[in-house]
Amino acid sequence: MKPATGLSLALLLLLGWGASTLGLLQAHLAQWPWWLVVSAVLLRTLLQTGLFIVGHDAMHGVLVPHHPRWNHALGSCALGLYAGLAYGGCRQQHQRHHRCTASSHDPDFHPDPGAGPGRWYLRFMAGYLSPEQMGRLLSCWGALLLVSRPANPSSWANLLLLCTLPLLLSSLQLFLFGTYLPHRVQRSPRCAAAPASLDWPAWLSLLACFHFGYHREHHEHPELAWFELPTLRRQRRQLAQL
Repeated sequence: MKPATGLSLALLLLLGWGASTLGLLQAHLAQWPWWLVVSAVLLRTLLQTGLFIVGHDAMHGVLVPHHPRWNHALGSCALGLYAGLAYGGCRQQHQRHHRCTASSHDPDFHPDPGAGPGRWYLRFMAGYLSPEQMGRLLSCWGALLLVSRPANPSSWANLLLLCTLPLLLSSLQLFLFGTYLPHRVQRSPRCAAAPASLDWPAWLSLLACFHFGYHREHHEHPELAWFELPTLRRQRRQLAQL
């Protein structure tokens, strides 16, 4: 991987998130057709998930690999903008997820085979939510309202639709495609040794969750950035066909 590639993509995601946030909070959505509003929500959800992916790569040290201070600073910025998350705590949690995958010590895993996706999602979210995190998130949203309100008195409705809803959808996206579907096979009586990968084409994997669904490849090669996973998966499939 060329380090500049990962950094450039991260900066594009950060800039896209920031520009869309400030621009859409000032938009008069009541004058928009419904399909454009839906498109804006989906775009914001994709960018929101992208922030977490930037933070995730930083936690593995692959965002700016030769400059750890910049790597962790950008990761902290991305996770803070994502949901007021504390980078250090998230990094510790994620390292434990990789060390203790599919065990009772895995913070992202629900070991009870009888727990459905709803209970698993609640356990998953409990590992990230805290009063301090919620305080940071609400403070950020409050600052956005102060900035956007002069241009749009109803910016609070835009905030709910284009910040709060995309964050909720993003958390479901990350849980479903990056945790539940890849790791549920490891709860079976004949526990799988490794998480599964979603057998999807690269374009769909990108839209689903920035290739987080290629989860087995990620666990076996956490030193690879998110955009390198499709190449690894394609090479493995080609070797398997020989």
